[in-house]
Amino acid sequence: MQAKILKQNKPLINLNEIKTVWRTSLSDSNFRTRFFITVVVLVFVLLSLARFLDYNEELSGFAFNDPLLGLFSPVDLTWFTFGVIYISLIVALISLSFYPEDFLIALQSYSLVFFFRLCTIYFLPLNAPLTTISLTDPFVEFFGGGETLYRDLFFSGHTATTFLFFLTGKNPKLRKVFLVSTLLVAGSVLIQHVHYTIDVVAAPFFAYTSYRLALLISKRKKIF
Repeated sequence: MQAKILKQNKPLINLNEIKTVWRTSLSDSNFRTRFFITVVVLVFVLLSLARFLDYNEELSGFAFNDPLLGLFSPVDLTWFTFGVIYISLIVALISLSFYPEDFLIALQSYSLVFFFRLCTIYFLPLNAPLTTISLTDPFVEFFGGGETLYRDLFFSGHTATTFLFFLTGKNPKLRKVFLVSTLLVAGSVLIQHVHYTIDVVAAPFFAYTSYRLALLISKRKKIF
């Protein structure tokens, strides 16, 4: 009975357990080196993408009629979209913090996703749908920073990111939640006419490719 009570009172976030697993992993020079290189690459990719996207806004591109978007008028779901994204992000970071190797794979996957985005946006210079309602991060806007981007389209980074949470998740129940989150984000950016349908449909494929490459780099195999 006492063991059952202790189990029920066990905290959802055990900081001591997190510290222990990370201390153990970081004591391994191989993991430490891979983690350092991954963080450096991630920062480099994100900074490069940010600078490119600012430059990309000044370039010319093309738009096309999306049959799906033509079926309905846009609705502003900015707060809902970022609410789902940020909640999913927090839950994903906390859940992965117990598994340093999987956390590392998630960072590598994220780096690859945004490297692919830099390439695809460059080679497929789309203009935003004419009916788009801008999707500006409320958190960034609150602190008075960030510029609203309209041409970072192919492929949807928000959809790809939430799908990465699904791919890298350890808990089966959480993975189902992340899959629902992906569908909600994908649907929201379409309802708001932020992206073309192809941007959203392609996102999970790029996320999965990035994830598989990250597993290949780490020489690991994950079985769902």
